[in-house]
Amino acid sequence: MKILSAAEIREADQYTIAHEPIASIDLMERVASACTEYILEMHGPDEKFIVVCGKGNNGGDGLAIARMLVHVACPVEVFILEYIESSSPDFISNLELLKKIPSLQIYHIRHSDEFKIKEKVIIIDAILGTGINKPTAGLIAEVISLINNSKNKVIAIDVPSGLPVDEPMPKKWPVISATVTLTFQQPKLAFLFPEGGEYVGQLKVLNIGLDADHIASMQSAFYFLQDSDISSLLISRGRFAHKGTFGHSLLFSGSLGKMGAALLSSHACVRSGTGLLTAHIPRCGYEIMQTSLPEAMVSLDSTEEHISSLPALDKYTSIGIGPGMGTHADTAKVLKLLIQTTPCPLVLDADALNIISENKTWLAFLPARTILTPHPKEFDRLTEKHTDSWARLKSAQVLAHKHSIIIVLKGAYTAIVMPDRSVWFNSTGGPALAKGGSGDVLTGIITALLSRGYAPREATFLGVYLHGLAADLALADIHPESMLASDVIAHISSAFEYLYEDKNSFSANN
Repeated sequence: MKILSAAEIREADQYTIAHEPIASIDLMERVASACTEYILEMHGPDEKFIVVCGKGNNGGDGLAIARMLVHVACPVEVFILEYIESSSPDFISNLELLKKIPSLQIYHIRHSDEFKIKEKVIIIDAILGTGINKPTAGLIAEVISLINNSKNKVIAIDVPSGLPVDEPMPKKWPVISATVTLTFQQPKLAFLFPEGGEYVGQLKVLNIGLDADHIASMQSAFYFLQDSDISSLLISRGRFAHKGTFGHSLLFSGSLGKMGAALLSSHACVRSGTGLLTAHIPRCGYEIMQTSLPEAMVSLDSTEEHISSLPALDKYTSIGIGPGMGTHADTAKVLKLLIQTTPCPLVLDADALNIISENKTWLAFLPARTILTPHPKEFDRLTEKHTDSWARLKSAQVLAHKHSIIIVLKGAYTAIVMPDRSVWFNSTGGPALAKGGSGDVLTGIITALLSRGYAPREATFLGVYLHGLAADLALADIHPESMLASDVIAHISSAFEYLYEDKNSFSANN
């Protein structure tokens, strides 16, 4: 799914209006119908709603939603913020339709003290859309503050009012803090960064029937990964395959006190389809690995507490390095030699990235399509400190392009940055993954998929998605506060099953 700017979505609107053809007021009706259907699915007709409207087309959407809720006997009140004199034509048309409903209360608000929020009502935010480029002020800002200070659930229509969608938002802008955001056709870029995403709440992308061929023809550097994108990548296991068919992974991991990271990454690797796994670890981890994970073979380093030597690499088909490894000078030498001599794809995580951050010239020697998996602080150490997620992503695009590498910038919507500067945001996972060890699991998964025969691009897409999906599926039994990295590993199988079912369903229907 492409991520388009506000201007590009407006272009798709206008193209659809001109070429379907459909009148703009009828397209607004389609939008309102999609929103109302979702609202009723989630809440039913017994809830009470107030719809807070601006005087543009976003407000027109709100008026149409209010009318549809009334038609199914939902208790609804409408508040129109009179912050300007003019109104959009479609807003006016929908307001005239509302006036024909005698039972519906419509309040025209000119001062914030006229705006009263009752308890236990759901607020539908239809004040402002995607056109905002400056902070709200006056009546709108005051009403936003009142809504945010209430304890009511808030459903934002298309975008939380006050949030710019195509550029960084300065701190302390008045923005609706939504419980749910129902956005139209494509997700907005601002929703996927913490600076804007914290206002979005649960994100639901609604198909409003914009011209699919026109959207397909539009250029974009940003994409949002979904089930269908990932399930189509799956390589099924042949009946006559054997362990050699699926490659041999090598994981450099662990040091004294951090063998847990080595165990997590190794366990995730064998759960994710590699034919064979060898874990290269310091001597202090030998009994831990052999006892806890009998499926893994061990390549034992000559040093007791850290990694200091590079084994022969000719038999391996993928290599991961970094989890719990430490940054000892001997270990840094191993990483440098590995970068220079590896015969197969690499995944660099954790301490491997920390070592490179102290030796930035090594970036130039990384083999093409090497996969780096930094969290934001690790990425900043690799480059420079960034003031916001937008700037960090632009730096990642530059770095990926300059060195022909793949950067997995981990976060709530992990951004996979390709050498061609395209960015693919992941739609699975969430705050339950904000625990130590989650990144080690991801390293093991991607390393396994590379060994399994996936190209670096596809292995990264599938690995990141599978990692988040396993965490999502674990939430059926485990509260996010209690999620462990090992719980994610335990649900990798369920995540594969989910994706294979999606793949088979798609094939059957096509």
